Amino acid sequence: MKKNLLLAFLFLLSLAAKAQFNNESLFNRIRPADSLDKELHFNFYNFNYVRNYEYSNKFHDGYTLYGTQIEPQLVYYANPNLAIVAGAYLRKDFGTEGIYDAKPLFSLKYHKRNLTLVFGSLEGNIQHNYIEPIDNFERKITSPIEYGTQLLVDREKFKLDSWISWQKMIYKGEAAKEEIVGGLITETYLLKTDNWKLSIPAQFLAYHQGGQIDVLKNIPISTLFNGATGFKLHKTVGYKVKEVFTDNYIAVYKDFSPTKSRAYQSGFGLWLNAGVETKWGSLIASYWKGNNFITIKGMPLYQSVSETLYDVGFKQSSRSILAVRYFYQKQLIPNLYLDVRVEPHWDLGTPDADFQFNHSLFLTYKENFRLFKRK
Repeated sequence: MKKNLLLAFLFLLSLAAKAQFNNESLFNRIRPADSLDKELHFNFYNFNYVRNYEYSNKFHDGYTLYGTQIEPQLVYYANPNLAIVAGAYLRKDFGTEGIYDAKPLFSLKYHKRNLTLVFGSLEGNIQHNYIEPIDNFERKITSPIEYGTQLLVDREKFKLDSWISWQKMIYKGEAAKEEIVGGLITETYLLKTDNWKLSIPAQFLAYHQGGQIDVLKNIPISTLFNGATGFKLHKTVGYKVKEVFTDNYIAVYKDFSPTKSRAYQSGFGLWLNAGVETKWGSLIASYWKGNNFITIKGMPLYQSVSETLYDVGFKQSSRSILAVRYFYQKQLIPNLYLDVRVEPHWDLGTPDADFQFNHSLFLTYKENFRLFKRK
């Protein structure tokens, strides 16, 4: 059984050859522009979601996320290079009373040529474009808002996203630890033509829990690192079959904490992907081979230490996952986007190569309205 599944994966790899789905229809980027000066706009973003995990394993719980999120924001374009944003984030989970989560949104964005500086609520979450073993797509639903500072560079053959997010601030004498997360994502193109793209991606994520003004001196400092690099090769084909591609990474985990308390202090994984994008949707074959890998914010399925409700702490040094994933995206009308995903996988580390799957339906509406222009 395992041998046949691996042969099927290699066959798909030879046919096509994207690590994660194209999530741009879910993004809501607000940027200054040369055409915008002394203008007040209203930006409305609505993200509706159903994400269901038909899982029964020791590494990822089975459950359903079903609800809606809205982000109404006022945007003042003080200058062609400067936008000041203020608004709110609201999340309503269906089947519960009231609003599940509400947060204020504030940000200052400076943009000039290829550089963007963000201070406040970041262009974060799935917009960072991490691979799934490092940053779980589900966080788009459960914790999409990040506050901090971000520097973005977008050149023709080089992209950079450098950011730091303050997860937990503490005040003097508080019974809590401060928590900081930061990262760096780059992509350098070695070849970029109308038909071929070859690039070297690099990304890391670091987490630190500590502080000097809390009263929990018995809890040691914790510093963790996840990183990945590899290569991406994309070939444009035509109209019905738009593109074939392969995105491949080696991922690493390292515990830099002075006091080691986790099951593993270091680990690694291979994240291999092959896919084809067509007018009928996209198909991606993904293979994960991990060893002693612990993720900071990635999908729990790929790590070697369980965090599930009933099997927390369970360890499996070597993890092997094969997934064949399909997604379909379409703009239904102006500003309204449909996204359907089906993601079955086989856990090759179990005796019967257990088959399980998750599926998702997203409906996203986003529109920008100009309220007035100051002369």
